[in-house]
Amino acid sequence: MATRVIMPALGMAQETGKILRWLKREGEPVNQGEPLAEIETDKATVELEAPASGLLSAITAREGEDIPVGQQIALILAPGEQPVAGPAPAAAAAAPRQPAEHEQQPREERGAGEADRPAAASSSTSTSSLTVEPPSPALMDEHTRGLGRLVSPLAARIAAEHQVDLRQLQPQGRRIQKADVLAYLASRRMQEPGQSERLAVSAGQKPMVHGSVARSSGQRRLLAASPKARRLAAELGQNLAALARTGLGSGPEGAILAADVLAAASVQAERRATSAGWGAAEASGERAEAPTLSQVWRLMAERTAQSWQQVPHFSLLREVQAERLLAWHQAMQRRCSPEITYTDLLVRVVAAALRVHPQINASWQDGRLVRHGEINIGLAVATDEGLVVPVIHEADRLSLSALVEVRKDLVERARSRRLRPQDLQGGTFTISNLGMYGVDAFNAIINAPQAAILAVGRISERVIAVAGQPVVAPTMLLSLSCDHRVIDGARGAQFLATLAELLEEPLGLLA
Repeated sequence: MATRVIMPALGMAQETGKILRWLKREGEPVNQGEPLAEIETDKATVELEAPASGLLSAITAREGEDIPVGQQIALILAPGEQPVAGPAPAAAAAAPRQPAEHEQQPREERGAGEADRPAAASSSTSTSSLTVEPPSPALMDEHTRGLGRLVSPLAARIAAEHQVDLRQLQPQGRRIQKADVLAYLASRRMQEPGQSERLAVSAGQKPMVHGSVARSSGQRRLLAASPKARRLAAELGQNLAALARTGLGSGPEGAILAADVLAAASVQAERRATSAGWGAAEASGERAEAPTLSQVWRLMAERTAQSWQQVPHFSLLREVQAERLLAWHQAMQRRCSPEITYTDLLVRVVAAALRVHPQINASWQDGRLVRHGEINIGLAVATDEGLVVPVIHEADRLSLSALVEVRKDLVERARSRRLRPQDLQGGTFTISNLGMYGVDAFNAIINAPQAAILAVGRISERVIAVAGQPVVAPTMLLSLSCDHRVIDGARGAQFLATLAELLEEPLGLLA
C-alpha cells in the first residue's frame, strides 16, 4: 500500500511550509529515513525524511511553493505497486491540458452541483487527489509568457482574477509567490479609493459590511479568518474587516490567512518607512535597501516578539568563579576529545541541575502548568537564515562523549540546513551562549512555551574578593530569564545556585 508524504508541522501556529528543493526525483527508489526534500518551516530549514521504503511517486509540490501543513506532497509506492496514471506536475506545467468549458469559468459563477462535478468521467477520485491542477492556458499565456521569471500557479491565478500585470511586481525571491501579488494588491488598494469594492466584485465575493460582520440571507456571521491571522492582526494593528472588504482573502471563500495580514502589514510598514525618510535619502543620492528576509528570520522575529509581549519575563544574574570549569575543560580535551567545548560542559551541568529542580523543567500551556518528564535542552545556534534551536533529547542520560557527538551533529546540520523535524521538537530548556563573541552578559528572551532560558557570557579575569582580599580570578556571568507564571524568584534563585555550585566544583556531578 502506498505511503503518503505530507507537509510536516513543527509548531501549533504553523500553517504552511516551503519546498526549497527535492533531493530525490520522482521514480527513484528511497529508503525509510532517507532525506527526500529540503523544507523551510516556521522554525528552520529541515530535511523531510521518507516515512517508508519504496518508489517515490506522484510529487505534487514544486520547488519554491508554499504548501499547507498536512497536505500530501508525494507518495511512496510499495515494491510491485504501480504508480497512478496521470501527468507529472512538471509536465503539466510545461504543457497544460485544455480545460473543459465549465472549468474556464470562475468557481463562483458555476452552480453548486456544477462546481463539484469532475472534469471527465475517466478521472477517478484517487487520481484527482494526486495531481496538481495547473492554471488554464489563457492564464499561463497572459501572465507568464515572456515574463522572464518563475510564477507560482496560485500567484498567477490571483493575478489573473485581479488583472495584475506581473511585470510590475518586485518579488522577494526568485519566484513570484502569492504573498507578492497580495502585497501589490494591498498597495494598489491604498492608492486608489474604492478599489477594494471593485476587487471584491471582480473576485466574485460579497464585500463585508458593518465592520467585522456581514449579512447573508438576513443572518449575521463572523468574519472568516484563521486563528493565526486574527492573532497577527491584533499584534500588528491590522483591521481584519478592512482587509476583508478588499476581497483579497486567499483562504476558502475569501477567508483571511496569516499571509494576507503579513502582506498588508508589509505594505503599510514600507509606506511609513518611505514617508519617514527614504525619499530624502534617495533625493540626496543615497540608496536605502530592504534586504530580503528568509522565512526563518521572519518567524524568529514573530516568535520573539510574541514571547516578549505575552510571557511575564524576569531575570536573575549570578557571577560564577570559572577556575575549576577551565581545568575541567582542559582535562576533558586531553583525555577524551579536543572538540569538547564549554557549551558541552554547560549542557551537562544544566541537565544535572534540572534533575534537582524539576519545577524549572516545565512550561505554561493552555492556562496550566505542565512539568516534563524528559530533560531536553535546546541550543541557540546562529545561521545565515536566522536563529534556530536544535534540541538535545534526554541530555541528562547522555555521557559527556555522547553529548559532544550529538551537539556536533546538530550544529553542523543546522548550519548546512539539514535539520530534521524531530531535531527541533520537544525542547524543555534553552541555553544561549555568546561567550565566544566576547559578550560579558545579556538577558535572553524565553523560547516559549518553555519556562526559562540561560544566557551565558564569556569567561574573563575579574577582580573579586576572597577572604577580604582583592584577587584576580576567571569568572563568568550567567543570566536566567524566567516565566513568572511557572517560576517565582525563589525557585529561580535556587536553580541558579545549584548551577553555580556545579560549575565551581564539577565533582558535584558525581554525587
